[in-house]
Amino acid sequence: MIALHSCISLLLTGLYLLVLVYLIKGWANLKRPKAGGSSAATKVTILIAARNEEARISYTIDDILAQDYCKHLTEIIIVDDHSTDRTADIIRSYADRGVKLLQLNEDKPLNSYKKKAIARAIGISNGDLMVATDADCRMGHKWLSSIVHYFETSDWVMISSPVAYFEERSLFEYMQTLEFAYLIGIGAAFIGNGRASTCNGANLAYRKDIFYEVGGFNGIDDLASGDDELLLQKVAERYRGRVGFLKLREAIVYTHAKHTLNEFLQQRRRWASKSTKYKDKKIVALAVGIWLFNLSLLVNAGLSFYNSYFLKLFALQFLLKYLFEVAFLLPVTTFLKRTGLVGLLVLLIPVHIIYFVYIGLIGNTRKYVWKGRLVR
Repeated sequence: MIALHSCISLLLTGLYLLVLVYLIKGWANLKRPKAGGSSAATKVTILIAARNEEARISYTIDDILAQDYCKHLTEIIIVDDHSTDRTADIIRSYADRGVKLLQLNEDKPLNSYKKKAIARAIGISNGDLMVATDADCRMGHKWLSSIVHYFETSDWVMISSPVAYFEERSLFEYMQTLEFAYLIGIGAAFIGNGRASTCNGANLAYRKDIFYEVGGFNGIDDLASGDDELLLQKVAERYRGRVGFLKLREAIVYTHAKHTLNEFLQQRRRWASKSTKYKDKKIVALAVGIWLFNLSLLVNAGLSFYNSYFLKLFALQFLLKYLFEVAFLLPVTTFLKRTGLVGLLVLLIPVHIIYFVYIGLIGNTRKYVWKGRLVR
């Protein structure tokens, strides 16, 4: 029985290490384009869905208005999703600077208000390239021109760009920043390997005609989340090899880690809920395999209290996981100029094992709270 258990544990460990090798290769495949001005020919619509963001939305709007891309080619549409604070008033105060406010007024409950907001905004947009971000994000003044330049000098129909946490205030938030860098790196690496599967909606661009060609959010609108990854997968299925990742620091969008454990867990449950709709079932199978690997680590850690053999097995798995994750994270964090965070990996791994197994169990079985609403 112990021999069988060991074989399964080592098999799952080998699978995970192969995944990391695949990710390391994918990240290395991504070439950094040279920063530079675009030809100023593409009409762009910046899309934001906002709900109760009065604390930070003015910073986001100011950053967007400060972009160095041609103003006459830039359209800004912000959809207020039934905010109960001053969000709509703040957006409205920028009307004389070209910011358009669209307010949702749904008379029937929805499960995906954000998808409805984005679809409504695209419906009235004048741009050819849709660039989506969130209402609590910050970006440098070359953010938009970098995306447009990448779009105009390539054949991409969709572009995923980097997102990073910043302004951390606690060890908990620093650990989130490292884990989030890992997630962004995964999405980038899969694109680098020609198999787009994940991205982040805080920094996602796509052609307007492609959005309609793949049916928009039809078929994925029964989930509150998924306006980013599930749309990317629809596009990637039809346009293989034409989804790009912009590996350029000027294109980074910055946002904040969650301040409390409850907020963090709600966010991760929301992200996990999208997996039931993944079109590429090989990705789902791979995610299950990684979950089983983490479960084996947890089981072996528990069994080590009864038999020292399992402690050795756990230590071997932990060491290999640590070394290969360092090898993956170093180039990712170097790109983000946050290499110092890798030192937290030895603390993050034990916590990550526990929460990853937990989220895998409840991510698709329970409703969660998002923006003050109970959704699924």
